[in-house]
Formats: sequence, structure tokens, C-alpha cells
Amino acid sequence: MVWDRRSITLTAAGVAAAVALAVAGIIIATHGDTAGHLASAPKPPASPSPSPSPSHKAPLRSPFTGLRVHRLQRVLVTKIGNTFPERPATGLARADIVYLIPVEGGLSRIMAVFSSHYPRVIGPVRSARQTDKDLLRQFGRPAFAWSGAQPQLQWVVQHEWRIVNLYAGTAGGYFRSFNRPEPYNLYANTRTLMKEARHASVARDIGFRFGAPPPGGHHVKSKSVSFPAASFRFTWSLHRHR
Repeated sequence: MVWDRRSITLTAAGVAAAVALAVAGIIIATHGDTAGHLASAPKPPASPSPSPSPSHKAPLRSPFTGLRVHRLQRVLVTKIGNTFPERPATGLARADIVYLIPVEGGLSRIMAVFSSHYPRVIGPVRSARQTDKDLLRQFGRPAFAWSGAQPQLQWVVQHEWRIVNLYAGTAGGYFRSFNRPEPYNLYANTRTLMKEARHASVARDIGFRFGAPPPGGHHVKSKSVSFPAASFRFTWSLHRHR
């Protein structure tokens, strides 16, 4: 598989700890006497300066990746095509979490979850499935970018699912590329999408735990997964830690 010519990112993100700097102001007062000379103002008795208390605040980390982030941002979930005419996907390497979901005919679709970083453009954006509902609900009320669904399901997704609806038929930011045929050429500008998703949930704990590996098990460098009409190989990059 090719993912923007980069290694696939199952969980990846970034953070910086905030540093506060306090600056004390010194006020100097002067008095003028009748001879026009300046005299120093009386100095108050010196008092010991309290030593600053050490900060024990832990750095903010993404609940999706365990990596540092500046702040917890809103969650954007996108359905992306995964057939040969749709590869390579655009923006996928910026995702925190990537789901590979089997669909009809033994093929697969991608569900990409963004929060730590938003790519400039994502796509090709494809349709929703009933199985998406249970994955989406763990994120609270995420923004969901999708291009359609079966007629019976499309109304349900828009009106009954707990999402900020970014359906391509009503939301702004979508455009067609000229280098691929329809329906494999629908892309979205994430900045425009997120302007319409101001009330989407921010990243929250969904059960991931990060740290040293538990006892037992063994190291693997890659893992392969096969569906009837699609196969995948996930390879760990020691250099990129992803």
C-alpha cells in the first residue's frame, strides 16, 4: 500500500509544554526639594522574596497517541476510499488513528481520525456505512466528513447519528480533482470543514494507555492483514518511531 509515499501512521501526533514567565516591575519615586536638588525616596524595608514554587503540571498529551500536543483540538473523522483508482490517499499521514474497514465485495474503506494535526486537504472522501456508527460514538460528537450513503441510511446519518454533519452535499469545502475519474476524485479543504464544525467534540480518553510494554509478548517488525479483495502490510519504522 502507498500512503502519501510515507509509512502508515496508526497513532501519531505532537505536543509542546507551556512555559509561563513572570516579570516583576520596579517603581522608583523621586522628590524635588526647595533647592531644586533630587533626593532619593525612602526605601521600604527589604523583605525576603518568596522562592517560586516548582510546577508539577504534567505535559499535555494526546489521548489518541500519547504524544505531546499544544492543546486538545476538535475531532475530525473522514471516510476515505481505498481502491486502486483512489490511491495514494491525501492527508492520511497526519491522522492520529486509521481504521481499515471491510465493506461489500471484500474491499475496504478507510476511516481516518484527525485531532492533533489537520492536513490541508483530505481525500478522496467516500460514503458512510452503518458500521461507522459504533466507531464514531466513542469520540463524543465528532465532525464527520462523508460523501453519501445508501438512500435508506443517508437520512439516518444526517439526523440521528451523534455527529457534526459534514456531508458533501450540504457542507462547504469540497471540490473535484481533474486527475481522477468520479467518484474517486472528491476532496475536502479541512480549514473550511472545521469552520462549520465549531461544536465538534475535542479529543478525549477512549481507552488507550501508553508507556512501557507489559511483560510477555514478542517484538514484530511488520504485520499483514488480508480481506477477500484487499490486503495490507503495516511496517514499524524504527527511525520515525511510527
